[in-house]
Amino acid sequence: MGNSINAISPSVVYLSKKDNQPPPIETMFKLPSPLPAWPQGAGFASGTIDLGGLRICQVSTFNKVWATHEGGPDNLGATFFEPSSIPVGFFTVGYYSQPNNSPLFGWVLAAKDASSGQGILSKPTDYTLIWSSESLNIKQDGVGYIWLPTPPDGYKAIGHVVTSSPDKPSVEKVRCVRSDYTDATDLDSWIWGSSNGINIYGSRPKVRGIQVLGVSTVNWFFQNGALLYTRGQESNPVAITPTGSNLPQGGTNDGAYWIDLPRDNAAKDRVKQGNLQDASVYIHVKPMLGATFTDLAVWVFYPFNGADRAKVEFVTIKLGKIGEHVGDWEHVTLRISNFNGELKSVYFSEHSGGTWISASGLEFQNGNKPVVYSSLHGHAAYPKTGDFLQGSNSNVGIRNDAGKGQFFMDAGANFSVVSADYLGPTIVEPPWLNYTREWGPKISYNINDEIKKVEKFLPGKLKSALEKAVSELPSEVLAEEGPTGPKSKDNWSGDERT
Repeated sequence: MGNSINAISPSVVYLSKKDNQPPPIETMFKLPSPLPAWPQGAGFASGTIDLGGLRICQVSTFNKVWATHEGGPDNLGATFFEPSSIPVGFFTVGYYSQPNNSPLFGWVLAAKDASSGQGILSKPTDYTLIWSSESLNIKQDGVGYIWLPTPPDGYKAIGHVVTSSPDKPSVEKVRCVRSDYTDATDLDSWIWGSSNGINIYGSRPKVRGIQVLGVSTVNWFFQNGALLYTRGQESNPVAITPTGSNLPQGGTNDGAYWIDLPRDNAAKDRVKQGNLQDASVYIHVKPMLGATFTDLAVWVFYPFNGADRAKVEFVTIKLGKIGEHVGDWEHVTLRISNFNGELKSVYFSEHSGGTWISASGLEFQNGNKPVVYSSLHGHAAYPKTGDFLQGSNSNVGIRNDAGKGQFFMDAGANFSVVSADYLGPTIVEPPWLNYTREWGPKISYNINDEIKKVEKFLPGKLKSALEKAVSELPSEVLAEEGPTGPKSKDNWSGDERT
């Protein structure tokens, strides 16, 4: 389904403060290329999902109800919509709103009671006015009113209704859902807020452009001399088979085993550079948000993570050994709608956290393939090029430089699915995936000593700024110990960190 909008007030013209151009929300975002024809018969991309008698669908056609032109992201305001063109037999459960600083690319759920008279949906009995913009002294289209439906006993309201008049909306506007079919939601991104006490949030029930050398397959890493060490037998490391079949399986990260680079210096340097020519990514497929979405976690392996660099005012300096470690795992996640198979957003991991970016905010190449930029040495993922500074000071911090370069990897052409629990025995996990210990040795160095080595090049007032920036870094960046593999991360069986 494509987005469409019928303006209730066609005389209203948005004007951006900066360039007198209509704000982005006045355009509708569509993926660069049509969606492929999905295989039939398994329910994926069929348009509806059956949740045990409650059938739901996505609605992405809207009528504009009310808009503000100040506040919210980029101070461009937000627009509030009523879903339209609801399929026959389905009912709206809430309205939609979005900041004006991005193209229209939204959807809400509509629901249908497909049970045999179990009464999963019900009209609200009344409405409560929870907020209005009457006293708001900002640019807005008339006055907006936000209403909370009053559910019957045993039901819950899972959305709000927005009107442009003070009259209560009709109870036919939305449906409430029986309580046993509902669950708590998490706050998602901020949409808009005002000074009189309201903030509006969303709720949420080919990766291309790995722009740095150093990536490789796990098999290549093992075949080119990676070694397995055992505590107490450090003088006798063992070569690892190409599939990792001789790696210890399962258990906890108890420090009994770790992986390291080859002993030979020439081989060590070669392995650090990776092998981009034959590199591929590893896909973990998992259902998310009540199986309304499928997440494709795209894991990339780097044999070595280079040292960090710091920006201190106008000076860029290398931080010695800080940040170096063997065996770096990074990922991005593609969130796909199970209703129509459309890419909705991409998660970009950045060390200890990350950011979800809507499809409307992505860069695409070769059709619907989103571009991912990987930062120099640190391998953090970003949706665009730039010099990203990590730290609380805008002029002092760790540099994460991401840019277009000579090298890239088309992950859509070079991937393997390594895990998909819901498919049962169809996908056989490689042995290395169930290796739960560290992919690199503990690197012993004194952080203070490393800082002192570089501080001698800085003026006095900048030394303390550098020390503060380094002290704020998460352990993933300092990286004195080798990281664990993908399956040991908390997002493997849950949602991403934000």
